[in-house]
Amino acid sequence: MTDGIAGEDEEAPLTPAERAGAKGRAARSAVAAVEPGMLVGLGTGTTAACAIRALAARVGDGLRVRCVATSRASAALAASLGLDLAAFDDRATVDLAIDGADEVDPRLRAIKGAGGALLREKIIARAATRMICIVDATKLVAHLGQRPVPMEVLPFARTYVAAAITALGGAPVLRDGLTDQGNAILDCGFPPIDHPPALDRALSAVAGLLGHGLFLNEIDELHVGGRTGVEIRRRG
Repeated sequence: MTDGIAGEDEEAPLTPAERAGAKGRAARSAVAAVEPGMLVGLGTGTTAACAIRALAARVGDGLRVRCVATSRASAALAASLGLDLAAFDDRATVDLAIDGADEVDPRLRAIKGAGGALLREKIIARAATRMICIVDATKLVAHLGQRPVPMEVLPFARTYVAAAITALGGAPVLRDGLTDQGNAILDCGFPPIDHPPALDRALSAVAGLLGHGLFLNEIDELHVGGRTGVEIRRRG
């Protein structure tokens, strides 16, 4: 189901300035769905940061909510803006999660994790009653696999996991740095992914691979920022 923005021409590529504006529009659109008293999951990355700032603006206008963050970086930004943060480890559900994506296909399946928080992001997305993904129009793809699929990996098993991913047709590259949990990240290029559920199952069966960036069923609603408006797509 789609709520379109009539008359908007998205054929020409967005400039960096237009992308920044599109991200802000998508973020504000998603944050408009936040209701008083909600526990809100805050994503990680540049687009999610736009949502954190938009939520802080609403809180400044009197909205009362609590938040859980998917990363230390998001928690620090939220705290600096005066948002009320709660720990997720003693909770099982979140009312609404808002997060970005690296790419999204027409069935609202996504690759996420460029910001390094994919494992926590997936936990929060699955715990959420409703998950809204926010992107600018450049993140829309016909088939997943245009960008690498991040994998969070136990350091002890890094070489083993890399070999298993290679056997599945991937090309793993070790990312510099560690996640907030102290784990490694492998950014894994794949050809266009013809059967995402099959790859999901295969990756999930690899011992030592703690989480991967294929988000196939988590997104309930996609807010796509364009030059002048926002297109809302809902899972059918």
